[in-house]
Amino acid sequence: MFVTTSKRVPPVPATRRPGTQAAAGQDTAAAPAGTPPAAAPAGTPPAAAPASAASPAEGLRFGRIPVTAVQPVIEGGRFPAKAVRGGDVAVRAVVFREGHDAVGATAVLLDPSGKEVQRARMTPRGKGTDAWGGTLTPTEVGDWQFAVEGWTDLYATWAHNAQVKINAGVDVDVMLAEGHLLLSKAATSTPHPEDAKTFKHAAKALADVSLNTNDRLAAGTGAKVRAAVVRFPLRDLVTRSQNYPLKVERDAAGRGAWYEFFPRSEGARRDPDTGMWTSGTLTTAARRLPAVAAMGFDVVYLPPIHPIGAVNRKGPNNSLVAGPGDPGSPWAIGSAAGGHDAIHPDLGTFEDFDAFVAAARELELEVALDLALQCAPDHPWATEHPEWFTTRLDGTIAYAENPPKKYQDIYPLNFDNDPAGLSAEILRIVRLWISHGVMIFRVDNPHTKPVWFWEWLIGTVNAESPGVVFLAEAFTRPAMMAALGRAGFQQSYSYFTWRNTKEELEEYLQHVSRESAAYFRPNFFVNTPDILTEYLQYGGPAAFKIRAVLAAMGSPLWGMYAGYELFEHVARPGSEENIDNEKYEYKDRDFAAAEAAGKSLAPFVTLLNTIRRAHPALLDLENLTLHRSSDDATLVFSKHKAIAATAHAPARKDTIIVVINVDPHSMREGQVTLDLDALELDGLSPDGTFIVDELITGATWNWGKQNYFRLDAHLEPAHILHVRR
Repeated sequence: MFVTTSKRVPPVPATRRPGTQAAAGQDTAAAPAGTPPAAAPAGTPPAAAPASAASPAEGLRFGRIPVTAVQPVIEGGRFPAKAVRGGDVAVRAVVFREGHDAVGATAVLLDPSGKEVQRARMTPRGKGTDAWGGTLTPTEVGDWQFAVEGWTDLYATWAHNAQVKINAGVDVDVMLAEGHLLLSKAATSTPHPEDAKTFKHAAKALADVSLNTNDRLAAGTGAKVRAAVVRFPLRDLVTRSQNYPLKVERDAAGRGAWYEFFPRSEGARRDPDTGMWTSGTLTTAARRLPAVAAMGFDVVYLPPIHPIGAVNRKGPNNSLVAGPGDPGSPWAIGSAAGGHDAIHPDLGTFEDFDAFVAAARELELEVALDLALQCAPDHPWATEHPEWFTTRLDGTIAYAENPPKKYQDIYPLNFDNDPAGLSAEILRIVRLWISHGVMIFRVDNPHTKPVWFWEWLIGTVNAESPGVVFLAEAFTRPAMMAALGRAGFQQSYSYFTWRNTKEELEEYLQHVSRESAAYFRPNFFVNTPDILTEYLQYGGPAAFKIRAVLAAMGSPLWGMYAGYELFEHVARPGSEENIDNEKYEYKDRDFAAAEAAGKSLAPFVTLLNTIRRAHPALLDLENLTLHRSSDDATLVFSKHKAIAATAHAPARKDTIIVVINVDPHSMREGQVTLDLDALELDGLSPDGTFIVDELITGATWNWGKQNYFRLDAHLEPAHILHVRR
């Protein structure tokens, strides 16, 4: 199921015989996939000295150059870190050595065959911390690995010492001679012809006694030489960490915009005379798909479509008594008509479902189906397999509770009585729906099932069908949410829904993009049938806009439940749920009429999804940087991505800056202070500015380090700025 490391073998410290040439390696800031090494793989330690001269450090945990705190690593490599095809992976490590010689670090990427395909020069992160960071970009799905190399930086060491000593008039001739020797060897070693010329020219100047000392030193430390040693660092004592696992999955595992709707409501009609409803079907629901696709969504998510229990069926607004026409909760699965392997007769047949999936595919939509492992009291399992449930002392089966909520219409499963039998049945059901074109499952309440079960199920399914994606609907304690991610869930609902203030959002965005990104992919749903936050209840249309911008721009995964675009905001008293909740009744919405009347958020949602598709920076998780604003309700963050050249397009950089007023009731103004280094600007105008295009309004401005903003929540609460290159 998972790629795990074998018994750890400490790296053999690199050694060098006295007087032999130092090792040099070919690094680039972002080497394209498949870049071949020069001769031996760049960074391969030189041949070890004979046994009689072996380093006493061999076999110890520290190599010659200590490489520690490597990330992203989960529990020492016991579980693989997560990545998506084409997504940037932020690699970090602490690399240092004794004494004052300069060190460098390289991140190395190995494809599923074990071949080195990328090497990225790492850069210092945090003065005085010895922390280094770099970016690797896996290009295909599979079980990859990565490692970090630490090494002595011969050029940086010489350049520093030469500058200090020559300025002091100490060892001038020696330092110039050392520089000449170092760059002469580099000229014969580098595979880059232009760099070889640069090194050769600098070495010649360093040895030219007809030049004054300062000119000779300047020739060896000039910009062209420094650029060349970035491409071809002069390395010694290369020490490599162990290889760590990296699971690379398809785009849908970590990117996408989700839209949820109830098929029974699409096409449902109420008789004006009797008040009785006629359910929508999978066929009528398919008519909603073009509008979902037109808004730019990638995934249409369906709540359970199985038969619904009649015993203890809930009525409107979660009432305990259901009327003759009340459809009940789709999550109360199972009746005489069947269980998890059946379709509700009101919705149609498997042929109708296959047609629905095919219609979605024609529109480039994927269908996600709810996997809710629970049963109505009249589910066939309740009589055929009572051992799969928890029985109370009086002999009855216990219904589900999440105090203060009670679910009298649902029996939870118990995995401890017959784990093998129950697990095999669930695997059969998942395989059934995969055979009907379902490749994404939104799993209801996975935190109420054993973690081992999910590790087994997801591992088994992904071994058979590697593209299947599981989303955890787990609003629970952090430890359990983290464990589910480790166990294999490709993505998860998150705490985003309840993070509203600037301070809360900054803390959470930092956490999900930096601290938990290796194992937890957050799907920023703005609402669900269960969740209508006070922010949306009382924030007005501005609140709906703000939350949509935060979700769509802040995470590569976001989602919304139908009705959000209509600003549905009235809650059942004392709850966080919509009044007249669709979980217990049909909804007849006229989306087209609302849009025609200018009372729909759909055009704005369409714009957000269009921006996402046009800007790759928004579809990575780990590339988010927070910036400062002078206002305590204005959040500022950027997302940046360097895109490698392809056969069809040159290399480029994509940078988005989001400035958003998170107070839905007011106008806010102040000053944004940008971290220009995070934006990786290629060059500023003489006045220190650069051009940004405002993607919501179409305006164009000159921005710099300090920028004034004014955002009225009732007009446009956010700026989405693209840095023009």
